[in-house]
Amino acid sequence: MDRLCQAISGDLSGPPVVVGIHTGGVWLAQALRDRLWPQAPLSRLNISFHRDDFARIGLHPQVGASDMQEDVEGRTLLLVDDVLHTGRTVRAAMNELFDFGRPAAIRLAVLVDRGGRELPIAADYTGLQRDVAPDQQIKLEGPEPLTLVLR
Repeated sequence: MDRLCQAISGDLSGPPVVVGIHTGGVWLAQALRDRLWPQAPLSRLNISFHRDDFARIGLHPQVGASDMQEDVEGRTLLLVDDVLHTGRTVRAAMNELFDFGRPAAIRLAVLVDRGGRELPIAADYTGLQRDVAPDQQIKLEGPEPLTLVLR
């Protein structure tokens, strides 16, 4: 977490619109926001309707609306997720974000990059890079305390 905060604070001059992807990304976004920009509002993104794996896993039972606290038009967004794997979650999140307007830039922060990309998506800020077997998962549990679990 310290490495992630240091990378972000050294690169972004002012507070961006902080957007966490439901659920682990929201917990991480909250922690980053509390450390870097305590007064900034926190937006929560629910990507359920933009996922491309309905045929494989079905509709997630906790489908809900996104909660955007700030106007995204022309703003820099810090999109936050817990684990970057195939890139499909981030693609779905960007589709959802563009439903709210056209940001000037989107920067991606992830706690763990586990490799295994299926789409050409890379994080701008990464706390940890780990090679993980395809049959294993890394999951962030929380919100308090934030804990990484390898299964």
